[in-house]
Amino acid sequence: MSTRALRLVALAALACGLMPAWLSAQRQRTPQAPARLFQPLDLGLLEAPDRDLWQKPDFIMDELGIADGSVVAEVGAGSGWFTMRLARRVGPNGIVYSEDIQRQMIEVIDRRIDQEGLHNVRTILGTPDDPRLPAGKLDAVLLVDVYREVDNPEVLLRHVARALQPNGRFGLVDFKPGGGGPGPAPDERVDPATVIRTAAAAGLHLMKQEDVPPFEFLLVFERNAS
Repeated sequence: MSTRALRLVALAALACGLMPAWLSAQRQRTPQAPARLFQPLDLGLLEAPDRDLWQKPDFIMDELGIADGSVVAEVGAGSGWFTMRLARRVGPNGIVYSEDIQRQMIEVIDRRIDQEGLHNVRTILGTPDDPRLPAGKLDAVLLVDVYREVDNPEVLLRHVARALQPNGRFGLVDFKPGGGGPGPAPDERVDPATVIRTAAAAGLHLMKQEDVPPFEFLLVFERNAS
């Protein structure tokens, strides 16, 4: 299927509130997609009208203890879908650092900040290994459906650990292994056990693992005591 035809199918699926697994898998195998990075031209796939229902952002933020006045970050923010929800949760007394390594994504988020009037968001253009978060300042850091795109996850998570306050939490959300739902192909999905081992090597210990039905899981970590 051509790239243009694929995008037309994607738009039709989004109009119906659908993002079938075969479509996501086919999109990620488009020859023009470098490495594993999500492509800016496909950002519409992140804005499915039913995403609130299956991703459950309020539940995830509750599990991370994110509240009014919190200072938090989203790493690999993409279109800023979750960033905007974080910004409304922390309110004008809080701060959200919204990071991505693609300049086009940062430009999209900056436009959303202006359009939605959420000026408690600070955008950061990071690097593949370093999200350039402020050290020791964050109550929570969130990584949503991005882990499989990271080339050196242990290095990245070391930077995340350094950014957390002593009682800060790191949350990783991703699609359950196997098929089903709007996520990537089965062979591209993340094994929670692998994430837990990598996080431990990076100085983070697992607090809890939660099911986010029907499609995802949540891992919550704290940084190890110095």
